[in-house]
Amino acid sequence: MANLFIISAPSGCGKTSLVKALINDVSDLCVSVSHTTRRPRPGEINGDNYHFVSKDIFDTMISESAFVEHAKVFDNYYGSSKKSINDEIKKNNDVILEIDWQGAKQVKENEAALSIFILPPSKKALLSRLQGRGQDSQEIIDKRMAEAEAEMCHFYEFDFVIINDDFTSALNDLKHIIFSSRLTPQEQSYRNSDLLKQLI
Repeated sequence: MANLFIISAPSGCGKTSLVKALINDVSDLCVSVSHTTRRPRPGEINGDNYHFVSKDIFDTMISESAFVEHAKVFDNYYGSSKKSINDEIKKNNDVILEIDWQGAKQVKENEAALSIFILPPSKKALLSRLQGRGQDSQEIIDKRMAEAEAEMCHFYEFDFVIINDDFTSALNDLKHIIFSSRLTPQEQSYRNSDLLKQLI
């Protein structure tokens, strides 16, 4: 039985970098590739970073109940496909959803999932990270900062909270959550069924 994890964070908190490092270090773990109506950023690849689709296609998928969650963020739409998640679970891979707090709330209403929220060490650090990207105008950065303040108010709705001050420490915290979830009686019964039949 694979686990479903939700990892959320305001823009600029290092979520994408942490998840990428986590995937590289932990076996049987993958990220569900979301659908979005926003334009690709430099270096992003369709089908790898996101499935980039038109608003019409996204609306059709909503009408077909193809998403476990979907939300509007910064004037664009994002959604997690049921098929993408189920395909990975069938392979016995734990699945990560990189979604915002709105999407996390939708998923947890219908699915068993562990949710993790990542916070910055300070507003000053968050602003510095957003400016350091060099991809957005000051107007967009100001909008993201305002949105981040609103998003951070929802941290208490999550199962775990990680403060990304030191990258290595934050990554280790994430690993501990993943590994501990695999040690429950239910997970051990599934992953080590033959051994347990011999022992009991």
